[in-house]
Amino acid sequence: MNRVYLDNAATTPLTNEVIEAMVASMKEQYGNPSSTHSIGQEAKTKIEEVRRLVANALKVQPGEIVFTSCGTESNNMIIKSCVEHLEVERIITSPLEHKCVAETCLDMKKRKGVELVYLRPNEKGDLDLNKLEELLKSSEKKTLVTLMHVNNEIGNIYDIERIAKLCKEYNALYHSDTVQTVAHIDLDFSKIPVDFASCSAHKFHGPKGTGFAFVRKSTGLKALITGGPQERSLRAGTENVCGIVGLGKALELSLDHMKEYSEHMQEIKDYAIERLSEKIQGVKFNGRSAEKEHSLYTLLSVLLPYKNPLLGLQLDMKGIAISQGSACSSGAGKPSMVMMSILDEDEMDVCTPMRVSFSHLTTREEIDVLVNALLEIESIDKNN
Repeated sequence: MNRVYLDNAATTPLTNEVIEAMVASMKEQYGNPSSTHSIGQEAKTKIEEVRRLVANALKVQPGEIVFTSCGTESNNMIIKSCVEHLEVERIITSPLEHKCVAETCLDMKKRKGVELVYLRPNEKGDLDLNKLEELLKSSEKKTLVTLMHVNNEIGNIYDIERIAKLCKEYNALYHSDTVQTVAHIDLDFSKIPVDFASCSAHKFHGPKGTGFAFVRKSTGLKALITGGPQERSLRAGTENVCGIVGLGKALELSLDHMKEYSEHMQEIKDYAIERLSEKIQGVKFNGRSAEKEHSLYTLLSVLLPYKNPLLGLQLDMKGIAISQGSACSSGAGKPSMVMMSILDEDEMDVCTPMRVSFSHLTTREEIDVLVNALLEIESIDKNN
């Protein structure tokens, strides 16, 4: 069976160049980067090379890049440290955030008594930034705003530059989950005054278990994981040298080929919209997913005009990997918070969300395989 992988927003496959760079690092930079001897310092040098690469890409200082295990750790570290060490008393967020942000905010409310305020989206997944300004004006409490750059389920792009400037105007801290956008969109943090951002290498063909947090020096953020001076004393523990090397190689390749890759993925996404619209009567696209100017080229959120909670499993049996927009938690079959925020009850009762996400390796033929499989499944369901 030929396998079709269309779940790149969840993770991307490692490229051969990244694998080769990581294997070479495991063989050659095996020393502890904190050791003072030359073998240890060779590993430390590699880490610092990648740190400079990341910093240059984001137009920030190398000392503002903290290597972590993933975006989830970065987001936890930033939000919890803002409350623990920077005296944040109020968090403004939205129901569209990734679970690692949403659950961390709830944890801070329960354990630390932080006021939690939600900026509610409309049916297209848009956020009202005039309402955000009203919320920022409405309280003297020290506030953290945590709003993502691109939504991982519907692909909407949010205006982080305007959000960051509003936060600066009203003396609030701003954290943005940029896991879906690092290496896919040019980010210039010398012009966008975000205080914190996060990244996972496996979203752009790097290794799992490696990411970074951007922490602007002026914020004074402190470590949650203590026990050593690693990562500018912001994240103790021996660094994952080969993982960081893999992140660096994947980022370098993505930056070098960004125009080529983005054009290819946008063309594949346009083709998917065309084929789905043509073959499946009544299909819709969630949020701004089908709008080129307002959504990221890497993913398409589809609303199929029939109810089928087993769709992901049925496609998997045909060798096709996708993600269902109504992500289940612990087998509860409950729609995700994102879908509950933008769809009405009637749509959730009779429709099936599905996320299709692309990489530079995705082909038109794979989209055809998906569409044909959906038609087969729909036909079987109708005849049963």
